[in-house]
Amino acid sequence: MALKSFVEVEPESHFPLENLPYGVFKPEPGSLPRPGVAIGEYVLDLSEIAFAGLFDGPLLSNSDCFNQPNLNKFVGLGRPAWKEARVTLQKLLSATEPTLRDNADLRLIALLPMEKVQMLLPVAIGDYTDFFASMHHAKNCGTLFRGPENPINLNWFHLPIAYHGRASSIVVSGTDIIRPRGQGHPTGNSAPYFGPSRKLDFELEMAAIVGPGNELGTTIDINDAANHIFGLVLMNDWSARDIQAWEYVPLGPFLGKSFGTTISPWIVTLDALEPFACEVPKQNPSPLTYLVEKTSRNYDISLEVLIKPSGQADSCVVTRSNFNHLYWTITQQLAHHTINGCNLRPGDMFGTGTISGPEPESYGCLLELTWNGQKPLSLGGTTRTFLEDGDEVTFFGYCQGNGYKVGFGRCSGKIVPSPQ
Repeated sequence: MALKSFVEVEPESHFPLENLPYGVFKPEPGSLPRPGVAIGEYVLDLSEIAFAGLFDGPLLSNSDCFNQPNLNKFVGLGRPAWKEARVTLQKLLSATEPTLRDNADLRLIALLPMEKVQMLLPVAIGDYTDFFASMHHAKNCGTLFRGPENPINLNWFHLPIAYHGRASSIVVSGTDIIRPRGQGHPTGNSAPYFGPSRKLDFELEMAAIVGPGNELGTTIDINDAANHIFGLVLMNDWSARDIQAWEYVPLGPFLGKSFGTTISPWIVTLDALEPFACEVPKQNPSPLTYLVEKTSRNYDISLEVLIKPSGQADSCVVTRSNFNHLYWTITQQLAHHTINGCNLRPGDMFGTGTISGPEPESYGCLLELTWNGQKPLSLGGTTRTFLEDGDEVTFFGYCQGNGYKVGFGRCSGKIVPSPQ
């Protein structure tokens, strides 16, 4: 049964007492950013809770981690501190605990309506890596561009493939995305096309936020990797397919990706996701020893993508997928990332790659859903092959518990025209 908070939480809310995701917000436009947790339709200001001395455990009582403009210091403290904070906050917000419930003055300054605050990026993201961890997505892309005979390269089954992305263009949900300009494949003997992308796409992904890192030249053991992952966010890795197709040989994605990546503002911790852990797909062949886990797990996170076409009032669901379709786990991704001695730092982020399922209705991008524009998608009286200016794309994700949901809120962005 669901836990009970003195803060009203609707059954369909993404933010019950079982969740308590972390974010960073401004109470008013001119105020300083500060950390908070979501509970129902409210944000709990952790800087006020810390000032009131309510983080009284051994690891947090003398810490200024909640008096920071981002969550980097807190996520860098590691799992014991995360667990201490979670226990404290679940008790503080419970229906039977009077400390905050009966303190009207503290509630007034610490519990703020979510609709009135401005959400920001939750961490300062120093580095961003994007993986390619869904076998269904890899197979579909390979079939489109290389043919069905050998759609997935041999190396894909031996290691989590990734590339290094651009951290500076990661934005929080609700930020407009400007249609990128760039080069595309030439037609015949003409010069390459140059101008606004004509094949703009979304990519349904999730991303892990790194907690404690590792020193340069050292590695993180696969069976300790979960202790270095603070939690997950929804992620839309917007993609200009025409720009990407022309530029990606031989070095991979560049301008087709780096113009914008949107993440949801709330980080759902692995502790909150633990009740929804599930088995991973069978990995064949068995990975090399450094990627073999004693306990290998995915999470049962339902994912949904909606598009609201430009000029229309209603959104249309275009895909439903699940995090559990990933072939490579997030812990394998992190362990592989460090196997060469690469140092990760608190607040770094790595994306899963597009999360596609086995059925067409679970494909995680328009490239797959429209089979590279060959099968237009019906959207409530209009059609799309790729995104048009004014289109708004929204992701939702949640885990279904017994009488409650552990969710991620929304991850949305609207396409605006390329500047002339």
